[in-house]
Amino acid sequence: MKPVISTLVLTLALGTVSAPAFAGEVCMPAQELKASLVDWYGEEPVPNQKDGNVQVWASEMTGTWSAVKTLSDGTACVTAQGTNWMAGLETQHTIIASLD
Repeated sequence: MKPVISTLVLTLALGTVSAPAFAGEVCMPAQELKASLVDWYGEEPVPNQKDGNVQVWASEMTGTWSAVKTLSDGTACVTAQGTNWMAGLETQHTIIASLD
C-alpha cells in the first residue's frame, strides 16, 4: 500500500509543478495585444526578424520576451514568453529561427 501512496503523491506533486507550462495561449485583437506588450512590459518587436506570422517582442530594460503569432483574422496570440532576454546573443537568433 505504501508504494501506491508514494507514487500518487509524487504524481500529484509533479503535475502541480508542470501545470503552468501547459497553460493556454493568450489571444486578443492584434493591436490590443501589441499595445499591452508595450505598456505592461516595455517590449518592442526584435529587429531583423524574418517575415512570418510569429514575431518575437522583447525588452532590454525588463529582460522579458514574448513570441506573438498573428492570425489572418486580426487576432494575435502569445505562444511563448520568458525572462532574461539579452539582446545580441547568438543563441537568440537560433530561437527566432526555430519559431518560423
